[in-house]
Amino acid sequence: MIRLGVAGLGTAFCKMLPAFLKHPGIRMVAAASPVEEERTNFARDFDVPVYHDAEELAELSNVDALYISTPTPLHAEHVACALRNGKHVLVEKPLSLDVDTALALVQMAEQQGVILLVGHSHSFDPPIQEIRRIVETGRLGRVRMIHNWCYSDWIYRPRLPDEFNTALGGGVVFRQGAHQFDIIRLIGGGLVRSVRATTGIWDGSRPTEGAHTVFLEFTDGTVATAVYNGYDHFHSSELTFGLGEWGEVDDYRAMPQYGRQRRQVQLADTQTEVQMKRSRAGYCSTAQYAAVERLPLFGMTMVSCENGDIRQTPQGLAVYGDREIEYLHLPENVTAHDSVVSEFHDAIEGIRCPIHDGRWALATLEVCLAVLDSSKQQKEVFLQHQVGVSGR
Repeated sequence: MIRLGVAGLGTAFCKMLPAFLKHPGIRMVAAASPVEEERTNFARDFDVPVYHDAEELAELSNVDALYISTPTPLHAEHVACALRNGKHVLVEKPLSLDVDTALALVQMAEQQGVILLVGHSHSFDPPIQEIRRIVETGRLGRVRMIHNWCYSDWIYRPRLPDEFNTALGGGVVFRQGAHQFDIIRLIGGGLVRSVRATTGIWDGSRPTEGAHTVFLEFTDGTVATAVYNGYDHFHSSELTFGLGEWGEVDDYRAMPQYGRQRRQVQLADTQTEVQMKRSRAGYCSTAQYAAVERLPLFGMTMVSCENGDIRQTPQGLAVYGDREIEYLHLPENVTAHDSVVSEFHDAIEGIRCPIHDGRWALATLEVCLAVLDSSKQQKEVFLQHQVGVSGR
């Protein structure tokens, strides 16, 4: 049994919580949050010790592993503290905000002989995992093109001031592009050769990247595009059967729903927006995160192989072969968060090698930073820290 400490009790943890509770090999034994109300409510629900600081968790002798979902600028500090104390670590993306720090954390984990895993990302989604399995069989020939296009209201959701600071991990490149790049890297085998990108900051009142167009080339010649637009006009649910990121029905076109998120934050002052954000982001009961009875669709993902194409459907996948279209139905009772927890548990127990380890996370972070650099310099950026999927 893996004894788990939880650092950070906000939205990311609440989405992961059902998966922790479901897994028979993991037991939560302690938690930490600087927010007193979150500590009180968590202790009430689970009857375990609660602490103010993540550092206190890392020093507990009865904790084997830490799940870290503290604010992005604190990830590297909290991961380093956990690793120094010999704890296995599951941390929300990104691992850090620069390549050198991420590489140092990867090396520290390897020296300590502990597992460092980074997630959740949408590459854990069951349909994306199944696409990768189909590609690995080679039955459609080599993969040649991969595309993920996502349009949403992301930039106009309630935000804290730090979330508009790209240097602190704000903006769609770090927050949403990382999902796209993880999806594309997993399907394409991981080894991205270069990136050419343009990012957009189209609303001066929300001064961070709200859109990007990215062209990625793999070492084997496979190409990919990642398009994201978070400015709350067109939504990619129109391309994904009317369903959103978590399989929820997205009826954004209906009035007065259309543009509501954008109008709300444009009318709010900074203090009001912060209150709106905190009201949505704090600790809550698992009931508020009941599983949607449909598979997740993080925008439109299209994969072209030499002898066929693959795309998602609400039930799973459509595989367009030479002779027919095959519709694959995937189980809806397994979530991406279940897959994260299983990969973490199995890696600690030595059951299988993880894909989304520290070096994988470093490679995805490198893509994010290359996107920002490419847009700034208006040129192609070549990558140095990419790792493959096979054998991992």
